Amino acid sequence: MSAEDLENYETDMELQLYREYKDVVNLFTYVVETERRFYLANSVDLQARSADGEVYFDVTLNDAWVWDVYRTARFVKNVRVITFKDVNVEEIAKSDELTMPRDGSLGN
Repeated sequence: MSAEDLENYETDMELQLYREYKDVVNLFTYVVETERRFYLANSVDLQARSADGEVYFDVTLNDAWVWDVYRTARFVKNVRVITFKDVNVEEIAKSDELTMPRDGSLGN
């Protein structure tokens, strides 16, 4: 497999993932971003904890979808994330839904 073939494959996988995201985003209430992953979820419990003077975040998600091009099963019932980095949780505003024109144009 050439480098170009690999790049085309990765581009196709990213495009498929984006299309899946676009199809499922309306099913979820929250967007959760960690340093390693991007999630959609319907329930989020974020707890700041400390141990030995270090602060970390314990995040529990229920009814979630994981943005990961290499996962075959992106829908998960429960996810628990422990991270020492920031966690961003946003409620999805239904008026902010991401839509693309049917003809693929960007309106230019």
